[in-house]
Amino acid sequence: MKGIRAQVAVGIVCVVLGLSLTLQFRSVQANYNGAAPTQTAKELAEELKRVREEKQKLQGEINDIEDQIKEIEEAESTQEALAKQIRSEIEKYKVISGFKTVKGTGVVIVIDDPPPDPEFPTDRSVIMDRYERLLEVVNRLNDAGAEAISINEQRIISRTEISLAGNNININAIPTAPPFIIKAIGNPEDLEAALNIRYGIVWQMKEKDGLQVAVKKQDEVIISGYNGTIKYRFAKPIEDNQQ
Repeated sequence: MKGIRAQVAVGIVCVVLGLSLTLQFRSVQANYNGAAPTQTAKELAEELKRVREEKQKLQGEINDIEDQIKEIEEAESTQEALAKQIRSEIEKYKVISGFKTVKGTGVVIVIDDPPPDPEFPTDRSVIMDRYERLLEVVNRLNDAGAEAISINEQRIISRTEISLAGNNININAIPTAPPFIIKAIGNPEDLEAALNIRYGIVWQMKEKDGLQVAVKKQDEVIISGYNGTIKYRFAKPIEDNQQ
């Protein structure tokens, strides 16, 4: 597209130059047919000089147009590169902040209530009473270098809240219930080791709380992006020159 614009501009100038030379040639020819030889030679010399000057002027205009086209193309190229860099930065920060769906190696942890006891049936959920265990698991995963975490498809970000609300546990203000499926992306070996360490969080949930816990390494874990809206009422950005 840029090359076509350049060719069109140069073509227009060339047409103008051609028409000018044609008109000058016809004028000279007419003068030659009706003038004396000496006068004709002098007029022809002057006419030739004027045509050459006109040609140089038009050539200068062509050069100016070509320079302008080159500047426009360079500016467009710079703007395109800048826009590409900005888009790349936006995508990077979307991933960092949790607003982008991501995938990678990691682990999947399933946490559920103990098997029902036929002799002592109850509707009470152990994990609901000990929901802080979910926070402990998230902390252990973060300590082990997890790059993205979700619980029951709710992305965990800096503003995520995990709280008990009636018969549900709210995560990002969304009601959830057992079983809790926690996904984490990172080095599978490191994540699994952090959870299964002796007397660690998995051991405590199994031995102290009686919960059913399974940790499985996976080659591909997909974690959806956070789909809520974050609003800042009090925090304001500081310009660099104000720091």
